[in-house]
Amino acid sequence: MNRNPRRIKLGYLLPTRENVMRGDHSAASLLEAARMARDCGFDSVWAGDSLFSRARHDPITLLAAVAAATPEVYLGTAVLLPALRNPVVLAQQLATLDQICDGRLIVGIGQAADTPPVRAEFAAAGVPFEKRIGRMLEGLNLCRALWSGEPVTWQGRWTLDQVTLGPQPFRRGGPPLWLASNVAAGVQRAGRRFDGWFPIGPTAAAVAANHRLLTTAAADAGRGVPTTAAYLTICIDDDAAAAEARIDEYLNGYYGLPAKVLRGVQACRGGSVEQVLGFLQEFVTAGADHLVLRVVGDHRHALNRLAARRAALESP
Repeated sequence: MNRNPRRIKLGYLLPTRENVMRGDHSAASLLEAARMARDCGFDSVWAGDSLFSRARHDPITLLAAVAAATPEVYLGTAVLLPALRNPVVLAQQLATLDQICDGRLIVGIGQAADTPPVRAEFAAAGVPFEKRIGRMLEGLNLCRALWSGEPVTWQGRWTLDQVTLGPQPFRRGGPPLWLASNVAAGVQRAGRRFDGWFPIGPTAAAVAANHRLLTTAAADAGRGVPTTAAYLTICIDDDAAAAEARIDEYLNGYYGLPAKVLRGVQACRGGSVEQVLGFLQEFVTAGADHLVLRVVGDHRHALNRLAARRAALESP
């Protein structure tokens, strides 16, 4: 008996960092990019997060505008750094955004890489960098408590006495939280405690191995398997060598590090639409349900060509 196809969702990462790098600080061009993704049939639009190490627009504020501009798609952070923020303020901001978009918000979260620029961001925000994972987890637990609608008393890094948050999120319990991690402990944590897992690479084989860890951790916790959303960098050009060279140039400029190093931790592929679709299919086979794409080169061309061929990603 044939089973119904598994529908794979396609997401588009807004070029917030790229626009600022080339001196375009407007929001209008980003809203137009979000509408372009919607018109191409993409399911979600995403925004990254950084203060100044990779300067870009604030994702929470920006996504509120995207919610009004594109009421048909889901909105997400890829990824938010919650440890930089007071969780009480963050809980209110995310609840408000979830109301603005009628429950279409997905909160992708990360722990923040240990680099000098990121440490400088924490220092500038007045937040200790050490023990940031524990700070992040406690802060998210506090957000969830505040999203319950019940009075919250809390004794920990933050102190609350019978506090009730308003507004409440659109969805009972708050927006889904997807944890970004490529290490075993983080993947297992996502399986036990989060609504989704957000790997960034570097290969489909690595994602498949970690997906098995995710599935086992979820089963041990008596939960269903969280959504898996792969974060992938692509460039579509019939000249595969030119496309790969463009990705290398992009990575060098974006991170200020050798592309060879970055390709060791991030999943990237340049080539024809058939070659890129084959690359994406590898991650679907590895367990991904949602593909969040960072596009290098002509964004409209890439999105149109992928949207026209998205049925190739559907699997039984």
